[in-house]
Amino acid sequence: MSSRIVVLISGGGTNLQAIINACELTDYPGSVVGVVANNSDAYGLTRAQNASINTDTLSHKDFASRERYDQALIAKIDQFSPDIIVLAGFMRILTPAFVQHYQGKLLNIHPSLLPKYQGLNTHQRAIDAGDKEHGVSVHFVTEELDGGPVILQAKVPIFDGDSSDDLAGRIHEQEHRIYPLVIKWFCQKRLSMQIKGQSELAILDGCILPAAGYANDE
Repeated sequence: MSSRIVVLISGGGTNLQAIINACELTDYPGSVVGVVANNSDAYGLTRAQNASINTDTLSHKDFASRERYDQALIAKIDQFSPDIIVLAGFMRILTPAFVQHYQGKLLNIHPSLLPKYQGLNTHQRAIDAGDKEHGVSVHFVTEELDGGPVILQAKVPIFDGDSSDDLAGRIHEQEHRIYPLVIKWFCQKRLSMQIKGQSELAILDGCILPAAGYANDE
């Protein structure tokens, strides 16, 4: 049975499109059943509608607190009975209650090689630091901002004279490759998050993933 995927967005939805494209493959084990945006102008909503996917909008500006917004967002998401919730450019810091409600089935993609450069402006920060490589990380979401266990990373080089836009373009290509792959692992029930003591761990095929996530030298 195909896993039910709900995607949260705030903007253009290029990662959403990559996920939609992957789901159209005959052997993909999941399907996007709903897309929710906090911005009614998000072009990702149009992408979803073009693929005949149900959409909904919930503006954070209509709520007095982050907590009240997240409770209303939970109600929206749960209407879709999701197996997995995917953050794809959803520009909100989530409350502990929201994260706990979806513990173990909430994924995010972050444009850096975590734990480096948590937060915003990651491309420029990597350039300013003189780094020779940059990248993107898919991770489980926990209460720590951009701090959940990493599942998979992809690296790109930083060339002399690169702008943040140059780097962003290189990163986006990798995002569109690895995010659908990680979601596929989850839908196949090969991937999970486990809590052992004080540690939150990503588990793939029964093995604990290292700090930088899955690594394949092939």
